[in-house]
Amino acid sequence: MSELKRSSGASGRLLRAKGLKRPQDIAREEKATELFLRAVQEEQNGAVYEAIKFYRMAMQLVPDIEFKINYSRPPDADRVGGNYVDNNVDGEIEDLLAYFEQELTLESSFPKICTPELDLTQMHISTLPHEILMYIFRWVVSSDLDIGALEQLSLVCRGFYICARDPEIWHLACLRVWGRNCTKLVPFNSWREMFLQRPRVRCDGVYISKSSYIRQGEESLDGFYRAWHHVEYYRYLRFFPDGHVVMLTTPEDPLIVVPRLRTKNIRMDSVLLGHFRLSQETDNQTKVFAVVCKKKQKATEFQRNQFCRRNPPPEAEHSFHVGLHLCSGGRQSFNKLVWIHHSCQITYKPTGETVVTAFDLHSNYTPFFFARVKSYTAFSEQPL
Repeated sequence: MSELKRSSGASGRLLRAKGLKRPQDIAREEKATELFLRAVQEEQNGAVYEAIKFYRMAMQLVPDIEFKINYSRPPDADRVGGNYVDNNVDGEIEDLLAYFEQELTLESSFPKICTPELDLTQMHISTLPHEILMYIFRWVVSSDLDIGALEQLSLVCRGFYICARDPEIWHLACLRVWGRNCTKLVPFNSWREMFLQRPRVRCDGVYISKSSYIRQGEESLDGFYRAWHHVEYYRYLRFFPDGHVVMLTTPEDPLIVVPRLRTKNIRMDSVLLGHFRLSQETDNQTKVFAVVCKKKQKATEFQRNQFCRRNPPPEAEHSFHVGLHLCSGGRQSFNKLVWIHHSCQITYKPTGETVVTAFDLHSNYTPFFFARVKSYTAFSEQPL
């Protein structure tokens, strides 16, 4: 064996002396060449990250490969690179969830949710049981249905991505929105797909409608001209996941009003509180019906004795019925509400008589458009 080793070493030194290469070196250089040319092609196509990956693979095989390449080779030679490179590297993975689960399973027989990137002296989140981690994820979503925070959390690592796709979280979110009307998945493939594609009102912001009209003013003293006023006002609709809705009509700017609509306890006299429900019609149109009324205020002793009348007006309750058509406009989903009905119902308490007055939906009933408000979901009060 020692004689054979000496003879092979001598033949290798003889080949290097003659300037010849061994078959292993030739194969390694050919493979590095194919990888380097693949990286050049990816860089020309604008895929810089993919190009860096192939550059690194080529230079690991042959460190000075960039000085040994003949760039005048025919374009058909790039096709041979498929023998050395996985075809799925530059393609999109169809089922990313199954791919991540398979990777974690192959890494160890007892896979962890995640592993610490740096050495830590304290307890890492990967040591928590799966049930505790899922409870933390439910707090991230919270009772306000902050799905955007859950999607951001899924970008941390593969394990968090798998936890963020847990069917139980998305099932609870669907129950929070549709209640008993979401017992079946059909025609959707998962609870997450149902939540993202089934029409629903959004609770992480406010729907705003801006209206304007021109009002005739008083005539001047000399009678030469008459003033005209351009009036602008806003309607606000704030939906809550528990079925409550807040409606407000005011000329104040959204920068002032929107922060006040974070909770249902709003200290404004003109605000209307009530409930809403979703209705799925046979023509695949989703409609929102809401009943709102003013907050009940207790009259003070001064207000009761301020006007003494022999025949006081009968007590009456005013409620407003609103019907809206939910649709999508632009890039966002379910961000537009179009008026289809608006009426006022007056119920007189002594007699029980009810009078309904329907309003004409003229040009001042402009559609509502959704505006995302991050402060509404900045704090979690209850888990999902």
